This record gives sequence, C-alpha cells and structure tokens, in this order.
Amino acid sequence: MHPCPAHTHALHSTVTETPVITTTGLTKVYRSRGREITALDGVDLHVREGEVYGVIGQSGAGKSSLIRCVNLLERPTSGTVTVAGQDLTALAGRGPRAGKELRKARSHIGMVFQHFNLLSSRTVQDNVELPLEILGKSGKERSRKALELLDLVGLADRANAYPAQLSGGQKQRVGIARALAGDPKVLLSDEATSALDPETTRSILHLLRDLNRRLGLTVLLITHEMDVVKTVCDSAALMENGRVVESGTVGELLATPGSELASALFPVSGDASSEERTVIDVTFQGDAATRPVISQLSRTYNIDISILGAAMDTVGGLQVGRMRIELPGRYEDNVVPIGFLREQGLQLELVGPAAQASASAKEGAK
Repeated sequence: MHPCPAHTHALHSTVTETPVITTTGLTKVYRSRGREITALDGVDLHVREGEVYGVIGQSGAGKSSLIRCVNLLERPTSGTVTVAGQDLTALAGRGPRAGKELRKARSHIGMVFQHFNLLSSRTVQDNVELPLEILGKSGKERSRKALELLDLVGLADRANAYPAQLSGGQKQRVGIARALAGDPKVLLSDEATSALDPETTRSILHLLRDLNRRLGLTVLLITHEMDVVKTVCDSAALMENGRVVESGTVGELLATPGSELASALFPVSGDASSEERTVIDVTFQGDAATRPVISQLSRTYNIDISILGAAMDTVGGLQVGRMRIELPGRYEDNVVPIGFLREQGLQLELVGPAAQASASAKEGAK
C-alpha cells in the first residue's frame, strides 16, 4: 500500500499546536411542531493540525449535529466554524444550496458516513471518481486518482466490483477513498464504524490512523464507542445534552482526577473492605506502566496492598493502565506512601472516605 504521490510530503507529519478546526459558541436549535430543540448549546472545540480527535457521547448528545455543522451541511443557529483558517459560517448558502465559495471550502473537507452512501449502480472505481467528476477533472485524471486511492485503502483489486459484491468493511474503505478524492486537509467521520463488526472496526480504525500519519490528515470522528477513542484518538471530547463537558488530550484526561472520560476508558471498581482502609485509583502512563511501583511501595514501607481492580491497554501507541488499590489504615496513616506514589510520577485519585479526608486536610491547611 502506497501513499498518493500528491501527499508524500506529509508522511512524517506530527500533531502541531495550530488549530485546524475551531468552533466558537456553536449553537444549533431545531424547530419542530412549534417546539424548540437545542441540539448544540455553546460548543467550543479546538482540533489541532495532524491529530485524530474523537467526540464521544450517547445518542442525542449532539455529536451528529456538531459534525454536520463543521462542514455546514447544517448551518449553526449562532457561533462560528473555522476550518483551515477560513470562517465557513461567513460563506453563503447551506446544504445542497451552498454558494460557490462554500462548495470550494467544503471540497477540502472529506466526509465518511456510517452507512457508506455508495451508489449501487456504479463500480467501486466510479464511486471514488464521483467527487472528481463534480470538480470537473478529466476522465484520465479521475481514473488515475481513483486507482491510487483504492491502492491506498487496500482495494486496488476491487476497482471493477460493485458495492453489492463487497463486505461492510470493504464498502467503508471505498467510502474513505471517495472522501480523500479532493485531497482534503480534514477528514470527518460520522460513526464510520458503528455498523461494522469488532474485527472490521479495528481494521478501519487502523486505516484511519495510518492515513492520518501518511497524509498528514486531521481527523475528527464522532462515536458512541469508547474503544474507538482508546484505539486511535490523540484527543477527545465528551458531549452531554449538546455541551462539551470534558475535553483534552487523552494523556491529560487520564491525569485529571474525576475525569468521566478517563473512568470510562479504563473502568476499575472495588470497595474498601472496611472504613479503616484507604482506597486509591492509580493511573500509569508510558514507562511507569512497566515499572514495579506497587511492589516497591509494599517493600519500602512493609505494608500489605490489596489490588481491587485493574485495566491496562495501549492508547495512541502509549501503554496506559489504571489500578484500584487498598492500603491498610485511614488516609492520615498513609500520607507518606501516597507521597511515594506521587513522586514516581503516577496520577492518583483517592476514592470514598479517603477523598473526603484528603479534602478536609487541604481545607484545614489553608
């Protein structure tokens, strides 16, 4: 599989601090039968160049409205959307009635849909060529580009097949190739894997990550599946009731005490065996995930440590783990061991009575 020649300069791209997608105060209100439904309620989002950014939330959280507002398939009720330095909300038209400038801006934004949206009467190659036809490219140029893109997504041998002859995963690969036809800077993925089985989902996610790295693509994907965020995302935002309630890099979120996303990514459970015990959630990242820190703690302070729960996985190429441990004695008895864990560069979150005792100690120290 080879990158398209037009994109080879971006093979070694990395995430930069430059935002490629920015939404500011984004609001979307739908009116239905005399009622107003607020789908987006003041959403601020900053997606940096070269990253895979996941927006996660339950059905009705506003994810689909957000991604449709990013490419102005839906026009926001208020707020602004800026993509690659251009304020799309300042351009005329919406949806299929978009003005010339908006159509041109949208040609640099690829879109991958949940249900593929392929034309059944066209071959795989013809489906990929469709955006190039709309852009007015010559037949020879369309053919060359489509075959390059099919090679890129691993379907060079299915160019003359029809959608009905493909598996779900292959159809989505065609959809991704079609989305790349206009050499977009940004790729939007609208629940692109939710109709696929787990193994196919993993292969599509790895393809998106590969394209992100090969082509320097900035990818914004929406999903309700936490494994999608865990597998490919550099950053993530959690949406609830039309608002972003948490956002940041995955590393930052995992290091944030009380983060709902961190708890959902790496759920651990277990209750203290008595009130005379201290329960702590410990998050390991990178090198810390492979060091025997817990056994060092046990030996150094001669204490028995119970492991109540643990979860470990690879996130964005970085090994990450969370562990819920129980120490003998109350919080006040464990200040030194807790300090030892913090000195090892671990993120700690006290659970239950220990959290209350810690908060009381900090308040008393003021």
